[in-house]
Amino acid sequence: MTSAGTGELELIRRIKANTRTRNAGVRVGIGDDCAILKVLTGQEVVVTTDLCLEGRHFRRDWHSAESAGHRCLARGLSDVAAMGARPVAAFLSVALPRGFDEGWFDGFMAGFQALAARYDVELAGGDTGEATGEEIMADVVVIGALNKMRAMRRVGARVGDGIFVTGSLGGAAAELKALAEGVAWAGSGHPQTFPEPRMDVGLTLMRRGWATACMDISDGLSSDLRQICAASGVRAEVDLDRIPMAAGATLEQALNGGEDYELLFTAMAGVKVPKQLAAVWVTRIGTMIGGEGPLVQVAGGEELLAGGWEHLA
Repeated sequence: MTSAGTGELELIRRIKANTRTRNAGVRVGIGDDCAILKVLTGQEVVVTTDLCLEGRHFRRDWHSAESAGHRCLARGLSDVAAMGARPVAAFLSVALPRGFDEGWFDGFMAGFQALAARYDVELAGGDTGEATGEEIMADVVVIGALNKMRAMRRVGARVGDGIFVTGSLGGAAAELKALAEGVAWAGSGHPQTFPEPRMDVGLTLMRRGWATACMDISDGLSSDLRQICAASGVRAEVDLDRIPMAAGATLEQALNGGEDYELLFTAMAGVKVPKQLAAVWVTRIGTMIGGEGPLVQVAGGEELLAGGWEHLA
């Protein structure tokens, strides 16, 4: 029991009562020992999981409760989008301190459920527990589905492929800086507090078969592009003048800030990728190259160092 009188069973009942989004891919959701999902003939299932730690991924003095809930789900949805899959179900496990603020948690779930409803994602289960300290922890698992052998992966980029990014970069880092300094955010939208997973872009890329490799930008372009290069066995040359920077962001934030949750993908040289996909701007920022040298370089051959986020480094 918490000091407010709400125990685990009552908390689960409240969560279930407020879970209104239903997905045809979920046969049994909250309320049994396991959820039961339907796997359609000819499809594969993708699974992603993300830890959301208070003090690392959100702060209650910087992020609203709705923002924290939204962000926790957006991270998993962005991974599913990068694979070109359609989200089906989410599972949420939370560790809450004794005497937690029930109003804050209701706001957290409202932010989570609002984003889930937009993409027809059913909250199909999870777990609750008492945290050993004062910080909240949330673990989110997102399940998606797509046709067999159609998933977009980090491996597959080839020499001569163009390198593309969706939207703009650096906005999340710039808004986070404003939150840390206690100043009003003057940029466009709320890329840090309410990031937008590029679900429709991912589905469009998958259907058209344009992407030879794809991932989402969560740790920073300078680091994430390296992941594609390493997986695919190629190098990248980037034109820094082409990096689409968010309003109010610096080049350093666009390269290294992370948490933009835009899509980074490569496409064959002969593919004419339009300037917009699913109403989202797309920018070519470079080319995949061969030979010896750094994994990622700028025009002229100078190495673009990895400056994005890496846990435990």
